Amino acid sequence: MSTTLLLQPPTTSTPQTTLALAQQAAPFFAAQSTWLSALPYPLNLLINTESQEKWVTHENLFLACLRTGDTASASRALEALTARFGKTNERVLVLWGLYQEATASNQAELEEVMKSYDEILREDPTVFGIRKRRAALLKSVGKPTEAIGDLIKLLDASPTDAEAWAELADLYVAQGAYEQAVYCLEEVLLVTANAWNMHARLGEVLFLSASKTEAAAGERLKTLSESMRRFCRSVELCEGYLRGYYGLKITTDRLLETLEGVRKPQTASADPVTGELAPPSLEAVKKLNQLATAKLAEIVRRGSAGEKGWDGYSPAELSAARDLLDRDTQKIQR
Repeated sequence: MSTTLLLQPPTTSTPQTTLALAQQAAPFFAAQSTWLSALPYPLNLLINTESQEKWVTHENLFLACLRTGDTASASRALEALTARFGKTNERVLVLWGLYQEATASNQAELEEVMKSYDEILREDPTVFGIRKRRAALLKSVGKPTEAIGDLIKLLDASPTDAEAWAELADLYVAQGAYEQAVYCLEEVLLVTANAWNMHARLGEVLFLSASKTEAAAGERLKTLSESMRRFCRSVELCEGYLRGYYGLKITTDRLLETLEGVRKPQTASADPVTGELAPPSLEAVKKLNQLATAKLAEIVRRGSAGEKGWDGYSPAELSAARDLLDRDTQKIQR
């Protein structure tokens, strides 16, 4: 059994990795229930199996089994966590809510889960984990406005909760409220300044904002420039970040179209009062575009070949990057 795999959170793993983790549930539980019982009394009292890794493994197995539909194993892991930490433990409450959501077979059962969340929050409004689950459930049943309200209440009480800010940003993006989403992601970066994925996410939202048809030319140039800088920061923090290079490529493509369309480009300078930076020069954008293209090509080539150190990219990511490069090649040939 791979101990390393058992200690990896399955929430962001690939389906293959999650399935492999869930398949280890049966032997793991068998080992937990047999080796101690084989010891005679009172020797079994002298053995302390308590460890952080043990309960991390239980939680990871619970999440993996839920994702793969093995509700029996998920229930077994959850019962063990409940027996150890108690039914009133906040994390256990959240996991029970997640289990009930996953096993609900109709809308009525989901409504019952919502009522249980409301009851917990009436007794203790500071159970932030349950408030997050409530917001997630509202989002999943098509009530984004109520989910936004829940997250705003949470952030009023806990303004440094980066996870809540990120989720609120996603809800705003889904509603087309890009300015609010940008604000939320900036709050995330105040807490996690070196999170390269959040810099890239902010770049994506800025790019979407610049793509709005009603955006003025000057505002579009400013927003695209900031988007490019965010993608640059993401790949500066993580040199092999495919999503960052992908965003840098499409943003510089759009910037080149915008800058080349200006008949008389004016030399702009940064504003020391507002802190706004000047738009990048055409030469700088071209160099960044070439860099992004070359890096994407290298990632696709070496990642597809499965070279050591280049095997962490998903097939979907590599396929998307390959398609982007192919479109660029077709454009040049025309």
